[in-house]
Amino acid sequence: MGIISRFKDIMSANFNALLDKCEDPEKMIDQYLRNLEKDLASVKAETASVMAEEKAAKRKLDENEEETAKMAEYAKKAVAAGNDNEARQFLAKKAELTSAHEVLEKQYTLACENAAKMKEMHNKLEMDISSLRSRREMIKAKLKVAETQQKLNKMGSGYENAGSNLAAFERMENKVDKMLDEADAMAELNDSSAANDISTLTKKYDAAGQSSEVDDELAALKAEMGMQ
Repeated sequence: MGIISRFKDIMSANFNALLDKCEDPEKMIDQYLRNLEKDLASVKAETASVMAEEKAAKRKLDENEEETAKMAEYAKKAVAAGNDNEARQFLAKKAELTSAHEVLEKQYTLACENAAKMKEMHNKLEMDISSLRSRREMIKAKLKVAETQQKLNKMGSGYENAGSNLAAFERMENKVDKMLDEADAMAELNDSSAANDISTLTKKYDAAGQSSEVDDELAALKAEMGMQ
């Protein structure tokens, strides 16, 4: 029963632990499924063979018990007929069959145990494969979510860089605006200074004109009064 030793690890396999160690869960779970499906085909064939051996062992044991019962019955009939020698022959055959019965019974017991193990292994493999098929779709869905999140994270990182550059641009813009405001203020001050100079000169000459008129009027007054 080499199949039992070859697949004993299947009976205790912790598939959750195996999947947790995968670097690429999607690829590894596909590989596990392929391996398990091959194992299942081997286990199924071996299980059928062991079940056939169990049936054969049971048939031989039943035939032995049946034949033993017949020999005992024939021995009784021979004794009843007064044929002791024939009765001895039937009893000798019965003893032979009884001796073989112990061996056949052990063979049948072992065949039953092997068949039970193979059935258990077969059923566990089918359950594991069904479970992994369901988990494969779940893992693939989670993988898509993770990939999308990674893309969003990269976009977020790029946005942070863009935000930093935008902030630097705004600082430069503010600096330029400040320089422009200062230049405008200086120009305004310069224009105001020039205007003040012109206003001062205008007033000077306006005042000079007013002084001349006063002098002329004073001279005319003096002439009228005969004071010149």
